[in-house]
Amino acid sequence: MTTTARNAVARRAENVGAVQQNGNGQAPSLQQQIDRMRPEIARALPKHMDADRIARIALTTLRRTPKLGECSPESFLGALMTCSQLGVEPGGPTGEAYLVPFKGEVTFVLGYRGMAKLFWQSPMAKSLSAQVVYENDHFEYEYGLDQRLTHRPSLGGRGGPIAYYAVATTTSGGSAFVVLSPEDIEKHRKHSAFPNGGPWRDHYEAMAKKTCVRELFKLLPISVELAQADAQDGTVRTDAQPEALDAAGPYIAGEQLAPSDGSLEGELVDEGGAA
Repeated sequence: MTTTARNAVARRAENVGAVQQNGNGQAPSLQQQIDRMRPEIARALPKHMDADRIARIALTTLRRTPKLGECSPESFLGALMTCSQLGVEPGGPTGEAYLVPFKGEVTFVLGYRGMAKLFWQSPMAKSLSAQVVYENDHFEYEYGLDQRLTHRPSLGGRGGPIAYYAVATTTSGGSAFVVLSPEDIEKHRKHSAFPNGGPWRDHYEAMAKKTCVRELFKLLPISVELAQADAQDGTVRTDAQPEALDAAGPYIAGEQLAPSDGSLEGELVDEGGAA
């Protein structure tokens, strides 16, 4: 066994012991485990972010969403470490990422703003936008060798939505866009395990925009961080060790996309539609 592997095994053993024992033979609270993780969080975070702030946000999120405390501690800490390594805040006012409780586990959900943040960190990023087109807007687009897209929103009554799109440009002069019809968006919604509940019910427009952005990123030279975030989106991670970021955990069935307003009101629901 290599020295690196031995060290990893030793760290895991220490973490298991810390979870199982808390001086008096009692398992430490999740708050205590978060506090113990601060040094690991600090090492994982980008230099411009603060470990104390991430820990405070995590504790605030835990208080605001009691169901998180009913989930396995390993999945909560794993999701928190994913946020730290990617450099996105877990909940809070930024809406960059969310810790979503579902069936006893915490699911990491990359927020719409988190996707944009990671895109903007790439030196190739120049612009990114996602919009809804309404029937009274002026809208033209064309795919092919000479792609073009023109959208002038109506200043009067705009009518109902007729299209959704995302567009990005790079510093090298390249550009790409994706246009999806309401029928396209509906196909994505219907393929979700929860098509009539959760965020698809409460935050349809935000879900539609995120769907466009995810499709757009398939056409762009994205960064390693954004690729890792996309792989982890909607997964459960029970290993808080840093190297676990490169191995995405199991996906929860359905599309776990959080609301764009920073709340957790769009939390996942069971098949029956109950939150």
